[in-house]
Amino acid sequence: MIIKYLIVAVLLAIVFSLGSGMYFMFKDKGRSKRMVTSLTLRVSLSVALFVLLFVAWYFGLLQPHPIAPGQ
Repeated sequence: MIIKYLIVAVLLAIVFSLGSGMYFMFKDKGRSKRMVTSLTLRVSLSVALFVLLFVAWYFGLLQPHPIAPGQ
């Protein structure tokens, strides 16, 4: 169950990083590297989430299921 909380935490961190990148884009108007740093963090978190999902699936912590019930 902890893996699901970790996945949600990483998703929230990705959304927060995206929001801070948008904030720095409007506030700094391209004069600093804070937006680039924020978006780099978002991409890194996205890759880490992708790897986390595959590792959790490999070790049996997550089980895929069909979209429609009864399949």
